[in-house]
Amino acid sequence: MKNGSLIALGSVLLAAASPLSAATGDMTVATFLAKYEALLKKGLFALGSADAGLLKSEGEAAGVAYAARLKADRAAGRAPHSCPPPKGRVSQSEFIAGAKQYPLAARNQTTLKMVVADLMRRKFPCQD
Repeated sequence: MKNGSLIALGSVLLAAASPLSAATGDMTVATFLAKYEALLKKGLFALGSADAGLLKSEGEAAGVAYAARLKADRAAGRAPHSCPPPKGRVSQSEFIAGAKQYPLAARNQTTLKMVVADLMRRKFPCQD
């Protein structure tokens, strides 16, 4: 991505200690990618944009929800959805590519939580 990282999304996906405001991780892929592309067009001016903070918060919330799901599954004795190492993360480029892999018709029904879960399952599958 040009001009370095405008949105440090990948590095914060699993930052469970980070406080979240109203972000839920339920933003759709369509909304996320539209806002992301608009920020890219702004270049360095995007850094002060409210949407940059919103996208970061939504990504963090999706990562927190993923981590909570794994923890709940383990606590309940259920097989985990995926098996990441303790510091397993998805990079920003992996996240964006993962979001873009959904067909256009599905992007309005696909949330960032789903993107994170699908990426982690592919990147860190459990060994049977």
